[in-house]
Amino acid sequence: MKLPQRWAPTLFGFILSGLMSLLVSGIATARATGLDAAFPGAWASAWLSSWAVAFPVALVVAPLTRRLVTRLTAG
Repeated sequence: MKLPQRWAPTLFGFILSGLMSLLVSGIATARATGLDAAFPGAWASAWLSSWAVAFPVALVVAPLTRRLVTRLTAG
């Protein structure tokens, strides 16, 4: 089953924010707590809370970023 094309920007923001917050929260959690037995749970908790912030921010910031990139590149 595929989503309609009109959902593409939202799906893009959802996937990108999920992957970026997963990576950044993993690095930050590892640096803060180390790679011990508690790491996976701490990382999951940090990731979910950061994704909850990252997704709506990505939806708001993406159009602004596209405009900035358009101004900074030859067209």
